[in-house]
Amino acid sequence: RPAAAPAPSAGQPVFVAPGDTRVAHTSVRKVIARRMLESKQTVPHFYLTVELEIDALLAARQAINAVTEKKGAKVSVNDMVIKACAKALRDHPECNASWTEDEMIQYGAVDISVAVATDRGLITPIVRNADLKGLAQISTEMKDLAARAKIGKLKLEEFQGGGFTISNLGMFGVKDFAAIINPPQAMILAVGAGEERAVVRKGQVVVRNMMNCTLAVDHRVVDGAMGAQYLQTLRSYIEQPAAMLA
Repeated sequence: RPAAAPAPSAGQPVFVAPGDTRVAHTSVRKVIARRMLESKQTVPHFYLTVELEIDALLAARQAINAVTEKKGAKVSVNDMVIKACAKALRDHPECNASWTEDEMIQYGAVDISVAVATDRGLITPIVRNADLKGLAQISTEMKDLAARAKIGKLKLEEFQGGGFTISNLGMFGVKDFAAIINPPQAMILAVGAGEERAVVRKGQVVVRNMMNCTLAVDHRVVDGAMGAQYLQTLRSYIEQPAAMLA
């Protein structure tokens, strides 16, 4: 095999051999790389994981869709997670914040960014005022935002900003994972697959639909107990969905 020629690299050289393919960076990939490197280098992450029971959520979704599908809106589990995260942020405004060197910025609005995979890379369109919107409206907006994100038709204000991000890889069968914070936001929720598991309830082994969620937190903004309290509230909305719909 002929000697490989080194490719330009900021660190150790990458040797490119015949048969290897050079793929030029897109502008989106460059932005993702810069922001994720900045996040991991400058934001002190810590992680909190919870296992949530979602049987009541699935039952509520089925009942809601029996009504909304007649109006052309089909609510997903992710739509309900968006609503639950937004309601929990409204209950914990200290978590809906960003760090600056001079002060903490606590946001008045609850704007939820949702990670969407596209051919050009990851885009995070925003559901504005998600705590104030019904599930059918969140569902309709999210479908529109995701569809336009995938073809590069989002306006700048539709994916820049937001106070909290949700990254859901459950549809790929991923059980749990830890996501990288989306600066300058203070938290990102990584949502795994919902699946049937054997769990113990009152001394009995029963089957329940469970879902793992991991919250990555900027320790400059949110301390451990504060992040845990946020997750407690999120659990209450996920496991008792009537509470977030009341």
